Amino acid sequence: MPTNWTADFLRELLVRHLATWLPTALHRSRRVTVALAWAGADGGGAEAVLRVVADHAAQVRGRQVTILVLADEAADLPARLGSVEAELPPEVTVHLLPGGPGRLPVALKAASVAGSPLFCFLDLTGPAHAEVLRACANGRNGEVLLHAASSARPALGRAGFPLVAEVTPVLPVDGESGDVEAGVGGVEAGVVAFGSRSDRSLEAVRDALWTVGADLGVRYRDPADPAAPPVDVSGAVALEPLARNLLTELRRCGPQPVTDLRRYTLTTTAYRATDANQALTTLLTTGEVTRERESGRLAGDELITPTP
Repeated sequence: MPTNWTADFLRELLVRHLATWLPTALHRSRRVTVALAWAGADGGGAEAVLRVVADHAAQVRGRQVTILVLADEAADLPARLGSVEAELPPEVTVHLLPGGPGRLPVALKAASVAGSPLFCFLDLTGPAHAEVLRACANGRNGEVLLHAASSARPALGRAGFPLVAEVTPVLPVDGESGDVEAGVGGVEAGVVAFGSRSDRSLEAVRDALWTVGADLGVRYRDPADPAAPPVDVSGAVALEPLARNLLTELRRCGPQPVTDLRRYTLTTTAYRATDANQALTTLLTTGEVTRERESGRLAGDELITPTP
């Protein structure tokens, strides 16, 4: 596997999700912060983020955007960022700081981010430390997208993120994605996890994962089920595994509204929220579940019940 596959994947994911997060954050607050921390080199991610902010210059006007960058192993980072900073509106402040992810709590405290929207991106080589994740939570105002060697779900929950989703990316080898039907081929690249309080943000980051996955030939596996074949996100999506998952959940817990089943899909599987609706429609067609209303689009508050 080329050594830049993981960096390319993470950079594209970061850019796509930030392009969704930033306009939303600027709409609800006049002051937002983006914090980026790499345990190693940034792989071009830092200047890619600055370009996203530059692309939203019209929305930034009259507001304050602070960007914190920590990446000790990128010696050329000052020069790379300097060329992009010239394109930024004056309302954007960029701070290039020494240290890696472990220094993030100090950097955030110095930036006085409390009370304002905060988005953090962490690329870790070891475990996600509690104090770092608590700083990313920023009370009730923070979200974090991270890449780690293993599951970060328990740590994110303890740090104050009520909604957590994570997937294992399966990257292609030498441009080949492997035998999708057999579920083999490709190289696992740790775990990508996301912590938030917002269902919309949860949906947005999953949509970004799927868009990047389709572009780069990346598949996704549930870290909690490493024996399951990875989900191929390009072309026609196989929804049978998700339908079985949802039916098992309904039989285990009883009737649930569509909104809860969509959230279950995002937090427990590698699928998107829209896939949950399609899988539920299949289960309704086969008669394995029933709905409250006779017809029409599945509403979020509509109760789905497993048949006896």
